[in-house]
This record gives sequence, C-alpha cells and structure tokens, in this order.
Amino acid sequence: MKKKILSFGLMLSAFLSYGQRKADSVYKKQKISETDIQVLFSYYNQNGDHSAVTGGIGTEMLHVYAPEVIVNHQVDSLNSYTIDGGADVITSASADNIDFNKSSASRVDTRSYLNVSYKRKLKGSDTHIGISTGQSLESAYRSTPLGFSFDHKNTAGSREIAASVQCYFDDLRWGLLDPDYYHPVTVVYPYELRYKKWFTTYQRYSYNLSFALYQVINRRMQAAIFPELVYQKGLLTTPFHRVFFNDRYTEKVENLPMQRWKIPLALQLNIFAGNRTIIRSYYRFYWDDFGITAHTFKLEVPVKLSATFTVAPLARFYTQTAAKYFEPYAQHALDEEFYTSDYDLSKFNSYELGLSLRYAPHAQFIKKYFFQEVAIRYAYYERTDKLNGNMISLVFDINHSGKKSK
Repeated sequence: MKKKILSFGLMLSAFLSYGQRKADSVYKKQKISETDIQVLFSYYNQNGDHSAVTGGIGTEMLHVYAPEVIVNHQVDSLNSYTIDGGADVITSASADNIDFNKSSASRVDTRSYLNVSYKRKLKGSDTHIGISTGQSLESAYRSTPLGFSFDHKNTAGSREIAASVQCYFDDLRWGLLDPDYYHPVTVVYPYELRYKKWFTTYQRYSYNLSFALYQVINRRMQAAIFPELVYQKGLLTTPFHRVFFNDRYTEKVENLPMQRWKIPLALQLNIFAGNRTIIRSYYRFYWDDFGITAHTFKLEVPVKLSATFTVAPLARFYTQTAAKYFEPYAQHALDEEFYTSDYDLSKFNSYELGLSLRYAPHAQFIKKYFFQEVAIRYAYYERTDKLNGNMISLVFDINHSGKKSK
C-alpha cells in the first residue's frame, strides 16, 4: 500500500517541503523563539485502471485522508527539537487481497507515524548538527528511520552547506496491527499465490546520502544544488503485486532485484521579480540501475497581494523512461528473471497544476500565542497512463513566543 500513495506523497511533499529543502518551499519557515505548532490536513483521491495489485489492470481508485501535527520547540539559543506525527487513512478498491482479513469491495487501511528530531547549534559558530528517528506503521509494513544532519552558514550569511544521512530499516511482514497477533507474522502474497513462500527475506534497508548548497548570487537571485546518492537492499519487491505472463495462464508474485542504486541531482533558482513576486524554478535529474531516467521541471510564482495575503500558482512536469523489468499485463516472457507490471515503473509523462492561498496576519490572540498563517492548496495531477488525482491541503500555524516572528 505504501507504493499506491506515491502520487499523493509527491504532491503533498511540494506543500510541506520546507522541513526537507527550505529553498524549495512555497512558504519559507521563519526562525521561532520558542514553540511553533502546525496542524495540517490533506485529502487526496485518484483514479486509473492499471493496478499493480491485480497485475497491471483493474481500478486504482484511492482516497487518502491525512491529518498531521508538527511541533517545533526552541529550548534556548542552542537547542531545538521537532515532533511530527500523523496518519494516512487509505481507502482503496484494489487492496482487498493484500492482507488476511475478509473485506468489502472497498478496503480501509491506516498508516500512522511519529518522528522526533533534535538539533544543536555549536557555540561560537553558525553550525548545526542534528539527529532524528521515528516509527511508521501499517498493516503489512513497519519502517524505522534514523538520520544525522549537518549545516553551516558563512559569516556573511550568503552561503549555506548542508549534509544528511538518512537510514530506513523496514519490516514488510503483516500482523503488527492485527488484534489476533500485534506482532509481525508473515509477508503477504496475493491470496491465490499463498501456496508457497516466494521470498526468504522480509527486510528492506535504504540509505540516503544528501547534500545541499545554497548560494546568494545577488540581491535578486538565489541558487541551490541538491546532489544525492541512494542505496537500497533487501526485499525491494512489493510482495502483494501480481504479474501475469504471455502464456495467458501463468501467474507469479512480482520479482525485482535485491538491491538498487539511485542518483538524483536537483537545481533551483529563485528570482525576486520586484517587491511582490518570487519566481521559483526547479529542475531534477534522476537515474537508477533499474533502467529509469527521469526529469522534473517545476515553476512556482508566489505573488504577495497585500501585507498578509499571498497567492502562488504552481506547474510541475515530469517524464521518465521505463524500468527494464516492466511489461504490461500478460506481456512478460516465462524465462525472465525479474518482472513487474507496476505502472510506477513504466514509461510515462505527467503534469501537476496547483494553486496555493496563504493568509498570514501574525496576529496575537491569547497572551503570547500568535496566529501565524492559514494556507490552503489545491492541485490536480495526471499522467499519460490515465492515472489522475486531486489533492487539497490545509495548514494552520500557531506560534508561542515572547514576540512576533518577523
């Protein structure tokens, strides 16, 4: 199910990406003196007819309801921590045969998560180091992240470098949330293919090494570059995905290599076009050893209509080649070692169009509590395999401090 909300994750990350890549956000977070609380809610729906659960055909209809709360607390001038928790409530018509529970034609699943991070500023410098961990749970999935980060600004504040290492330790067994077990039991295969054990491992490990360089070019231009290196090993297959072969009756569980290298490289240029408008342009190149090469182009233009109101249209275009292991329904040959009919690994183009509205009065309402902003965003997503989706997100930002954030 984690892979089925890929499109939702891509669009939501564009709305909340300030926590990961601050130069790429519509709403740039300001430094807080004590505590910043954000309450978010997103709704996403999609439709299509290439479900990997049923071998590359069948409905991809999906609804996701995603509440989230983020608390960022500045303990003092040196120490801060962030707590981020929420849930994705997923209703999917194609997920009926993922676990061992009988269900109706529309099945509900939930992914819950809690992440905690700590950051410390080193005395006498503008350097921060940080550590993070957490937990993400779903009926057939558990992920434990562990991260380390470093960032440093020069004396003039015109350049910043950052680096991080993120590690994910995943258990792909079902049973942790089932009331009869409450512990991982087994990898889940399609119901008609449970006559044997298809894989000897249930673990997946992911290691992400990322760097960032932010540079002020002049008073009106800022640039950034984001190189990354990702390595995955273990069960990279989604074990409840079916594959049908070209003899028209052989059916197997999807099978992919046990390791994967990914190399993304992103560039961004922000241009301040007058006092009210920012042009944010973004390009990302992606390559992996599954055979996928991809390009992302994004343009975002926040326009400040007044002291408190900002509107930001967004356009995003994406194109990728197919993985060498992909074939559509009933097109794989019987002698192939690796095979998938997951259209996330197919050749396709996609586009996303969105609009964000932000109201930021920075108004005090209870003692030292300030209402920072409310923002709403709508986005429409479509790809050439006919998958399409709609997302709406809402965020409330409240600050508790001795004075307003500037």
